[in-house]
Amino acid sequence: MNLIKITFLLTCLTLLLVAMGSAIGGQSGMLIAFAIACGMNFFSYWYSDKIILKMYKAREVSETESPAFYGMVRRLAGQANMPMPKVYIIPSEGPNAFATGRNPQNAAVAATEGLMRILSAEELEGVMAHELAHVQNRDTLISTIAATFAGAISMLGSMLQWAAIFGAGRSEDEEGGGLAGSLALAFIAPMAAMLIQMAISRSREYLADASGAKICRNPVALANALRKLQQASTRMPMREATPATSHLFIVNPLTGGSLLKLFSTHPPMEERIARLEAMAFSRW
Repeated sequence: MNLIKITFLLTCLTLLLVAMGSAIGGQSGMLIAFAIACGMNFFSYWYSDKIILKMYKAREVSETESPAFYGMVRRLAGQANMPMPKVYIIPSEGPNAFATGRNPQNAAVAATEGLMRILSAEELEGVMAHELAHVQNRDTLISTIAATFAGAISMLGSMLQWAAIFGAGRSEDEEGGGLAGSLALAFIAPMAAMLIQMAISRSREYLADASGAKICRNPVALANALRKLQQASTRMPMREATPATSHLFIVNPLTGGSLLKLFSTHPPMEERIARLEAMAFSRW
C-alpha cells in the first residue's frame, strides 16, 4: 500500500513540476523540469531525511550525551519491536517533534528542546511513541518526499509569477500559453501540492496516534501531551518552520487564522484527543 502511495505522490508532484516548467519555458522548460523532477525523485528517496534534519539544525545525540531521552527512545523501540533509530535534538523553543527516514532501518526521530522542557516523562514518551509509530507504519518516506517536492514547487511557483508578470516563458502564440494561464498555474500548483500533503498527513496522524498509544501503552499520556502542545504551539510557534515541512511535525508548527486552519495538514486536535481518550476506556 505504501509503495502505491509513494508512486502516486511522485507521479502527481512530477507532473506539477513539468507543468510549471512548461509554463515558464515552453517545451524546453518542460524537459528541464522533467530532468529536475527525476533528480529530485532520486535525492528525495536517499537524502530527504538528511536535508530535513539539516534544515532544522538537528543535532544527533548519543546515550552518553542524553541518557534519559536516548534510553526512552530505545525502550520504546524495543516495545515496538523495531530497530533503534537515530536520535536528534532540535535547538528550538517551539515544542514539537518529527520522524524521518526512508525505512525503519534508516530512521531518525527528533524533538525540540522546548518539547522536552514542557512535557512530563510520560507525556514525552507518548510523543516519541507517536513518532516511532510513523516509522513503524513506514510513512516517513512519504512525508519527507512530500516536504522536498512541496518546497521546490513553492519556489517554482514564485518564479512563475515573476516570469508571467515580466513576459518570460511561452509566447502568446504557443498553444496553452499566455499571461493568464501562467499566473493561474503559479497559484494552482502550490495549492495542489499542499492538498496532496493534506491528503497524506491527516490520515496518517490518526493512525500514528493510535499506534503510538499502543507502543507506550498509555493513550491518556499522549492525549495530555497533545493538549499541552496545542496550547504551547500558539504561544511559541517554530519560527524556523516552513509550510512545506509543517506536515512532518506532531502538531502544526505554524500559527494563523481560520483560513490557515482550514488548509491545515493536521486533523483537528480535539478529534485526536477524543480518539485517544476513548482508547483508554476500550481494549486495545
